[in-house]
Amino acid sequence: MRQLFALLERIAPSEASVLVLGETGTGKELCAEALHAHSLRKARPLVVVDLAAVQPNLIESELFGHVRGAFTGAVSDRAGAFERADGSTLFLDEIGELSSELQPRLLRALERGQVKRVGANDYRTVNVRVVAATNRDLLSLASEGRFREDLYHRLAVLAVRLPPLRERRDDVPMLVQALLQQLGRPGAIGPATLARLGAHDWPGNVRQLRNVIERAVSLSPGAGEVPPELLVLPEDRSAPTPSSSSGLPFKEAKERLIEAFEREYLEGLLSRCGGNVSRAAREAGIDRVYLHRLLKRYALARD
Repeated sequence: MRQLFALLERIAPSEASVLVLGETGTGKELCAEALHAHSLRKARPLVVVDLAAVQPNLIESELFGHVRGAFTGAVSDRAGAFERADGSTLFLDEIGELSSELQPRLLRALERGQVKRVGANDYRTVNVRVVAATNRDLLSLASEGRFREDLYHRLAVLAVRLPPLRERRDDVPMLVQALLQQLGRPGAIGPATLARLGAHDWPGNVRQLRNVIERAVSLSPGAGEVPPELLVLPEDRSAPTPSSSSGLPFKEAKERLIEAFEREYLEGLLSRCGGNVSRAAREAGIDRVYLHRLLKRYALARD
């Protein structure tokens, strides 16, 4: 992490595009914010577009804008993200979700600094530094013909990889204490519980750790230590609930409860996110690949 911080400090003043790589929850947006805050463009606000959270048919308008009457619902002219970020930094999260149809337009915006609103005739010139992020292997997508290789190289002039939390377990106690400080409960988690947290894999990385800490603190009355049983880790999600499995051996009953919970949780998650796996992984605070495995296990994967 010290090497990463030093790298970010060196590349922040650059005008080159940056590609931030890392699993869900590793802090890619925080990385983009830090790059912008230490850049020559910091006087203007950072513009953020989460491509996984925008309906596919609206991404073009979100990025490049539209003119009145360009499509149903376009009741007035609207500037896209590139125009709003003119003179500043544009953060494109989940860049791997960009459709092949829009990739040439993004490449033109990066190479020539030109964008055209949907329904317009003329290009507009913009001066934007792009920081993009993904948890996907863009080169593998390029080899499959799903992502333009020239666009990848244009985005990855500078590349940064954020390590998952399982590769830096020694940071967990420091992260926990920092989170507790933010929540106004410093020292609320004792050494034994810290050791338990440090031994966990954290498939959702720092975001998942934060969710666990915030939940435990919210449920813990008073100002003392948080009871260890309130720190519900992913494998502990079978919190005590009424069950008809009480006549089964403990292990089997527990497994049934976990499976029932996971299936119900995943079905609700997919429903809320409209089947968008990237958005679902982000909302759940888990890695996209891990979510795919869960969906496949419960026959919920959508090809």
